[in-house]
Amino acid sequence: MGKKLKSWDRPTGLIRRQRPLKERIDEAIYRLKSQLSRLEMAAMRMNQHEKQLFEKCVAAQAMGDETRASLYANECAEVRKISKLLLKSRLALEQVLLRLETVEEFGDVITVMGPVAGVISALKNQLGGIVPEVSYELGQIGDELSKIVVEAGEATGHRWQLEPVNSEARKILAEAASLAEQRIKERLPELPSSESEHVRR
Repeated sequence: MGKKLKSWDRPTGLIRRQRPLKERIDEAIYRLKSQLSRLEMAAMRMNQHEKQLFEKCVAAQAMGDETRASLYANECAEVRKISKLLLKSRLALEQVLLRLETVEEFGDVITVMGPVAGVISALKNQLGGIVPEVSYELGQIGDELSKIVVEAGEATGHRWQLEPVNSEARKILAEAASLAEQRIKERLPELPSSESEHVRR
């Protein structure tokens, strides 16, 4: 192919019996982008459902049906929580992809992949009851990335202690959660309360 070999393409140690490391990382990136698209589709469905519930809530209040308005408001609040989680997951996954796409050298693998694997593990657990197909696929991808970290450590003599969610992974998740909270507040109207003056269209 005439491609210049990176240091991680060298057939050293345990890596020799596996596909080239770069190829495996590129495949993980492709699969993660596919899951990102699935999350975006799920978010679109949730946003539409939330909009419908909100409009029903406003209509019920306009008719003076406080009981029904409260029911719709509660449902809308629950859907909004899911929307926030989906947005947070998408933002975290975007950070994961950014880090994977910037891995250029064999030595980068351990420092980048450890936190990335931790984020994917956390997202898998959070999304299990919402989009199980995405959760399952993230679990498979996370397992593969964890293997790469272990193999890279054995090949270089630098062991990485894999943690479910290490400090760098927690930082990525916290930043995604904060940004998701901000975007949700900017995007969504205030849920109507029992006070008519809080009703906004």
